[in-house]
Amino acid sequence: MADVSDRKIVLVVRPTRLDELIVRFNTVQQAQFYVEHLGADFSDYLQEHRRYQEAVTRAEQTLRAFGRVQRLDRRFLPNFVFGPEDRVVVLGQDGLVANTLKYLDGQRVVGINPDPERWDGVLLPFKVEDLPRIMPEELRGERPVKIVTMAKAVLNTGQTLYAVNDLFVGQRSHVSARYKIAIAGRAEQQSSSGIIVSTGLGSTGWLKSIYAGWAAATRTLLGQPADTISDGSFPWDADYLHYFVREPYPSRSSQAGIVIGRIAHAEQMILVSQMPENGVIFSDGIESDYVEFNSGTQAAIGVGEKQGLLAV
Repeated sequence: MADVSDRKIVLVVRPTRLDELIVRFNTVQQAQFYVEHLGADFSDYLQEHRRYQEAVTRAEQTLRAFGRVQRLDRRFLPNFVFGPEDRVVVLGQDGLVANTLKYLDGQRVVGINPDPERWDGVLLPFKVEDLPRIMPEELRGERPVKIVTMAKAVLNTGQTLYAVNDLFVGQRSHVSARYKIAIAGRAEQQSSSGIIVSTGLGSTGWLKSIYAGWAAATRTLLGQPADTISDGSFPWDADYLHYFVREPYPSRSSQAGIVIGRIAHAEQMILVSQMPENGVIFSDGIESDYVEFNSGTQAAIGVGEKQGLLAV
């Protein structure tokens, strides 16, 4: 087995809400004054911050017994180069695990819930106390993994964007997005609030909320029983994606015939932007993680060749 000093373990962490307030207001005292002035409970921010920092310290101390530990802040993920043999431990929430997975290529992720009383942690099956037990198994490759299918958008500008949960295509602001859509031999001009393309993992998030609204409207207007309406969820490792066009507007120059369906493994959805400015494609609900999608830009969206590997 490799020497401990030869192994690198990347511990991915995130700022707490208190950290972000301090960036905004410079000091804890000024952040406290702002929050309490609005009538909110500042002690909750302090408690969350304390528990998360304690979890970071305990996790790092434990992991040092198994290798060299490099702490990586979330904001550096897009530019960090992971080695093929790196071991990756993510100190959640769920969104941090998803955001980490899309920057990996075959490395396995161990998701740790830093505060089980606060976070549900669908992607966080372990606690800090579990690390001494699970890390030897993980280092030997004996921990089972869940496979997570990714979505991929390839632009004619040469840019590529992956998503573990979903891709959003539309306008940066709350105005209609205009584009041409083509899939499965059909094509039309559309004006809508944007398109959601979801993976199986993401189908329990943004896509689920869209289906919930759709189901409620169907029940109200048509009296259809609730148990006959799908919630849109499908397996994490499914070899296809689901798309949903939000609020398509039919007019003389736009249609609303292609609004929901699958993108099979062997096919792609082709989108051509007709938005002079502010068109974007972003992934996993992180608006800062985007590529521009303005007039003339073409995006081919389909199942990514990479898969996420989550230790369980």
